[in-house]
Amino acid sequence: MPSKTMTLHTTDGQTISAYVAEPAGKPRGGIVVVQEIFGVNAHIRSVADGYAAAGYLAIAPAVFDSVEPHVELGYDAAGRDKGLSLVSALGFERALASVQAAARAAAVAGKVGVVGFCWGGSIAYLAAIRDALPAVSYYGGRNVQLVDQKAQGPLQFHYGLRDAHISEADREAVRAANPTAEFYVYDADHGFNCDVRPSFDAPSAQLARERALAFFAKHVG
Repeated sequence: MPSKTMTLHTTDGQTISAYVAEPAGKPRGGIVVVQEIFGVNAHIRSVADGYAAAGYLAIAPAVFDSVEPHVELGYDAAGRDKGLSLVSALGFERALASVQAAARAAAVAGKVGVVGFCWGGSIAYLAAIRDALPAVSYYGGRNVQLVDQKAQGPLQFHYGLRDAHISEADREAVRAANPTAEFYVYDADHGFNCDVRPSFDAPSAQLARERALAFFAKHVG
């Protein structure tokens, strides 16, 4: 399963890098993998590799590059604080522009979907709103900020019941705003998909992956 990096040019003038994982055979389509607040680190690269193993051309844009290049942070307090400061400096619009550039690159493989985690889960949701892309949002903490905008693309949401970062009220506001979306809540904490976090929950992560793959099989290829 070959991997490489590529350069992306956004419509708002950014030049960023991206991690690319290629499937062994003809791609079923393209998947844009949107990072957490910790950059395109080893975990996000492994997520992209997993989608390539499932037959997709997977591209993970380094959305922080326009603020600070080559960011890879750990899952500790220092990494969290640095990541939050970068998110604050970046904002939604520049992040979405990076995802749009990655989607254009992934389109060589056919239809394109987006999957995002944590902060990236909210950027994936925004891609469904703005660009009608099929999107899977894992525990997007800023999703509730987007509920006044109607999604144009199909959506699938994954949340942890024990996620202290996202209130039940916020979660249910997202559900109410997207009545046709697939919506799943697991007996898990924030970050349950990430196998290098203490909050990793293997059964929830496996079930969510199966559901995400079924969603993309339906909407991407």
